Amino acid sequence: MATVLITGANRGIGYALSTIFQQRGDEVIAVCRQSSAELDALGVEVIAGVDVAEAESVAALAQKLQGRRLDLLFNNAGILVSQSLDTLCFDDVARQFEVNAMGPLRLTHAVLANLGEGAKIAMVTSRMGSMADNGSGGQYGYRMSKAALNAASVSLAQDLKSRGIAVAILHPGYVQTGMVGFGGEVTPEAAAERLIARVDELNLENTGTFWHANGEVLPW
Repeated sequence: MATVLITGANRGIGYALSTIFQQRGDEVIAVCRQSSAELDALGVEVIAGVDVAEAESVAALAQKLQGRRLDLLFNNAGILVSQSLDTLCFDDVARQFEVNAMGPLRLTHAVLANLGEGAKIAMVTSRMGSMADNGSGGQYGYRMSKAALNAASVSLAQDLKSRGIAVAILHPGYVQTGMVGFGGEVTPEAAAERLIARVDELNLENTGTFWHANGEVLPW
């Protein structure tokens, strides 16, 4: 049995991940800003009131986890504020950076003492953070924040390899969640299954790889 911490666990991909890991018999620590009835009924440990963009909030979470080993950290929490060049709002760009890029790095840094040799870190990013794959423009804050997350994740993979900790950088696909108005191509459950399959394959030889959930290696 592994101990898995999942952020953004109250809905969408995070809730689906929590459900699958719980069904596999793992110990799930479901972290979120605000819980949901579905998450509360799941029978996992729920730690609500955590905002990954707030340093004090993350520090309080780390204090609660002091002394507990984490086998897998699933940095899933994220936001999307749809923007074109004509509707660009720099406050929204900054907020996406705080949540999507700074948040996962802040949380990972805060719980490093909980991650021993053999632990894994999964970063839920997006292929929209790929510069080579950008053929449509727009979405400035989201693209920039996910590109920054990708860069941080590669650095983490390099720095943590000597500690025996591997890092996966994962695009879940176009998922039917509230973030995209439920207009995606794959259900959260199917996306979660694929993401978990990639994490199961993660090791120190392929650490730092940018994967589509279907197993395709994505361009930077």
